[in-house]
Amino acid sequence: MIYIESKSNDPRYNTALELYAFNELAEKDDVFMLWINSPCIVVGKNQNTTEEVNQKFCDDKDIKIVRRVSGGGAVYHDLNNLNYTIISNGRSGEEFDFKSFSQPVLDALDSLGVKAEFTGRNDLEIDGQKFCGNAQYVRNGRIMHHGCLMFDVDTSVLADALKVSKDKIESKGIKSVRSRVTNIKDHLPNQDMTVQDFVAALKKYMSEKYEMTDFVATKEDEAAILAIQEEKNNSWDWVYGKNPDFNIKRNRRLKTGKIEANIMVEQGVITNIKFYGDFFGVMDVEDIAKKLVGVKYQKEDIQKVLEQIDINSYFLGATLEEVVDILVD
Repeated sequence: MIYIESKSNDPRYNTALELYAFNELAEKDDVFMLWINSPCIVVGKNQNTTEEVNQKFCDDKDIKIVRRVSGGGAVYHDLNNLNYTIISNGRSGEEFDFKSFSQPVLDALDSLGVKAEFTGRNDLEIDGQKFCGNAQYVRNGRIMHHGCLMFDVDTSVLADALKVSKDKIESKGIKSVRSRVTNIKDHLPNQDMTVQDFVAALKKYMSEKYEMTDFVATKEDEAAILAIQEEKNNSWDWVYGKNPDFNIKRNRRLKTGKIEANIMVEQGVITNIKFYGDFFGVMDVEDIAKKLVGVKYQKEDIQKVLEQIDINSYFLGATLEEVVDILVD
């Protein structure tokens, strides 16, 4: 297993390093990566950035906004948040097996005296409070699983920086973002432990379980990483995206997550469509959007197109009927 411990706190660089590891390093071996970002919000691939973040607050506090290649919801990072990534080859990924990929973290925390558990579709909790959300990205049988471990995060900033949709809070039966989360440090027997101590402890645990080799970047590696950074999170289009004009906006929260469709209909025909949400899927939902352009905006025609598609590959856990109902009555 290749071990990467990023020396940078720049979220734009770290997401590029992670993607480089997925594209290139994982061809040689599985990868385990630990990294810490300066204050930032990381939005999921399918999310509408402008509706997920409090932009003015983030600008005032110099909180960077970046987008990852995996689905799921937006998360807040600061220097007391530890991110981990596991990249593995030879798995279909279509099952999105979050639990097994999360197990090393749960076991490592248990060795430190913290009892944590996997809950819901992708969360890790301590005493019913979330401290880690996980997401996955799959391509050609290779899977990247990553999560953000709240070690000692400033939750007051987290609550102000993220605009969590009202239906998401109500669907979980809670009153605020802050009440849903907790920090690992609050539950550690050793209250003197720092986030860097936690990095060392997690690395030590993984080293005892796997034979790990430290990654040392060459000049060629660095050039390739910076090229990915320039293409992705240095780009306004990647982070915020070009939101299409629309005259119909529909959404629903399913067990798989929230799915929203912004649809432009002219003379009864779909001319543009964009999907947003914190859902997961193996395939890119832009493929569905392209297939629906030019289709009459009526249930029968839309259903005929979607029947030719494996809906579960795009919206994990959703049925054909549910997706059709999201788009049109």
